[in-house]
Amino acid sequence: MPRKKVGLPNNIEYLSILDEDGNLDEKLEPKMSEELLLDLHQSMLLSRRFDERMLKLQRMGRIGTFAPIKGQEASQLGIVAALRSSDWMVPSFRETGASLWRGTPMENILLVYGGFYQGNEIPEGHTDLPVAVPVGTQPLHAVGVGYGLRYQEKDDVVVSFFGDGATSEGDFHEALNMAGVFQTPTIFVCQNNQWAISVPRSKQTNSKTIAQKAVAYGIPGLQVDGNDILAVYAAAEEAVKRAREGSGPTFIEAVTYRLSVHTTADDPTKYREDEEVEKWQNRDPLPRFQKYLKMKGLLTDDDIQTLEEEVKEQIQKAVDTAESRMKELEDEELSMFDHMYAEMPPNIKEQREEFKEELEEARNG
Repeated sequence: MPRKKVGLPNNIEYLSILDEDGNLDEKLEPKMSEELLLDLHQSMLLSRRFDERMLKLQRMGRIGTFAPIKGQEASQLGIVAALRSSDWMVPSFRETGASLWRGTPMENILLVYGGFYQGNEIPEGHTDLPVAVPVGTQPLHAVGVGYGLRYQEKDDVVVSFFGDGATSEGDFHEALNMAGVFQTPTIFVCQNNQWAISVPRSKQTNSKTIAQKAVAYGIPGLQVDGNDILAVYAAAEEAVKRAREGSGPTFIEAVTYRLSVHTTADDPTKYREDEEVEKWQNRDPLPRFQKYLKMKGLLTDDDIQTLEEEVKEQIQKAVDTAESRMKELEDEELSMFDHMYAEMPPNIKEQREEFKEELEEARNG
């Protein structure tokens, strides 16, 4: 018998609506209210300035190591803006902007990076999981949550964020396989920022796109300009609709760039050229979005300056609150065990008691 091509159901498309020069494809422009557009701008600016302030705090020794998000704000805010509060978010370790949008207080984030795990306490009814530092583990958790939602016959959806480096992990492939088989309402979002610490995207995979990895698991895949918040939102809106209607998962590759360090323990000058960073700086999502809002008559330079002052005050208030809380928590070490489980398992109870005894011995000399 002669060879013949196997017809695959999904092809990979690339979506861009607003480019770095301000050119807009009006046919693809998503329908977004003025309120939503301005909220997204405020959140993008807050995320950027908070990120910059945390970097200064880390360099001063007031918080520990963290992963900056500069340059990647659109690739996460455009996604979570399409969710409702009852939907779930399963982050990795670089979703500060998404967490702020979803209601995580800035002071809680500062607590975590200040070494106080109490900042990870999840309020009742809040449907976000804590930061996942191990690379590529969280997509599995997202599929499990999605499977549970489907089992309970709810129409909520789950978003899982990860980087390009995570797509080289076995957990990533297991997660996509299970999501495809069981048609879970899971939206996988790869923030392809071109670098897995010092390993370039070219050494992660020989695939032309990362999005095409979805095809092997029977999942629709889409590559989107991750610095174009309109395109990211449009892609997320489509994926959320599919998942909510019971049509299963979607994989979105948001092509973006990490303008800052991988973490504050990293020196990117050792492995990437200044020319590359400059090229991507010209694609910065924040001024691109501001240009769009000005074009629509929704924003002026005076508005931006006023907002800058408001954001600065918000951040300072959060820093003051967090540092005050840190002092209080110095004498409440055992509270870090309180929010971990609904019912504390025996091994954790044992660890708590051992830690309590060690603290008492240390304080009694």
